[in-house]
Amino acid sequence: PGRSELEPGVEGFGRLLTRSVAMRDAFRLARAAAPTDANVLIVGENGTGKELMASAVHEHSARAHAPFIRLNCAAIPSELLESELFGHRRGAFTGATADKKGLLEVADGGSVLFDEIADMSLGMQVKLLRVLQEREFRPVGGTASLRADVRLICITNVDPDEAVARGQLREDLFFRLNTIVLSLPPLREREGDIALLVSRFIGIFAERHRRILTGIEQAALRQLERHPWPGNVRELEHVIERAVILTTGPQIRVEDLPDTVRHPGTGLRTSSMPIGQSLEDLERLAIVQTLERTRGNKRAAAAILGIHRPTLYNKLRKYGLWRADPLIVGREES
Repeated sequence: PGRSELEPGVEGFGRLLTRSVAMRDAFRLARAAAPTDANVLIVGENGTGKELMASAVHEHSARAHAPFIRLNCAAIPSELLESELFGHRRGAFTGATADKKGLLEVADGGSVLFDEIADMSLGMQVKLLRVLQEREFRPVGGTASLRADVRLICITNVDPDEAVARGQLREDLFFRLNTIVLSLPPLREREGDIALLVSRFIGIFAERHRRILTGIEQAALRQLERHPWPGNVRELEHVIERAVILTTGPQIRVEDLPDTVRHPGTGLRTSSMPIGQSLEDLERLAIVQTLERTRGNKRAAAAILGIHRPTLYNKLRKYGLWRADPLIVGREES
């Protein structure tokens, strides 16, 4: 929604919403930095909305018309990261049968998001620092340098000062990246935001799963407000999607919330677990039962299980369930 469409006391930036002072401060700094070409470092716990903030910074910049490319520094092996980022020339290494553009070239004129920058190898950090200093790069196996016309937005879930002290993040790279630092507070410190986000998520997931809901009962909302939310907004989102799917009434009730929220600290109850089964057997059983409950709807099953859909797909393949049952294979989204 546009700023004029928001209810009084609510502020938005991109797809992010807040009532809290701490988050408003981050919004104001982000709005000031977005139109510039300054490097931006976004810091916060997992699930606080760092990627959404990065996307909003790009969308409010002069580069909004150009690509916004995300690179997960933790997911790509260091030996492949250089080729992924800078590209390579044919014959640069075994298997390089053709020229390939790197992300810096693909994103020309746009922004590149470095997800979990502290997980990048120190060797690659040196090469990235050189790009920042010289504004150019050379594809692997290439002889000519290319201009790097991109804005760098980096995110990390660790304290960058601590990462520098541990030798995980190069100090000279950190100094280059920290022109603008946006610190996103955890959900437990965002006063007034749980009710706001719950209302928003109910609207989103009721429409997605074709449910008619009028909201949430006060007792359930109070339970949510007491929860510490170690997984932050992402955890709240999963909890609300699960509740929207499971509730049988017009409003989400306390009994629609998972045990971890209703009874903090209980975790898994071993008394309900079959004795003598491995953890993999139990996980496989949980997936099968959840998919049966959602009639093969993988999006809904992933929400109930508290995992992302790609993770669910990987587990279906791991346990040989991908083609084992027509019901499980059947429905992707609906």
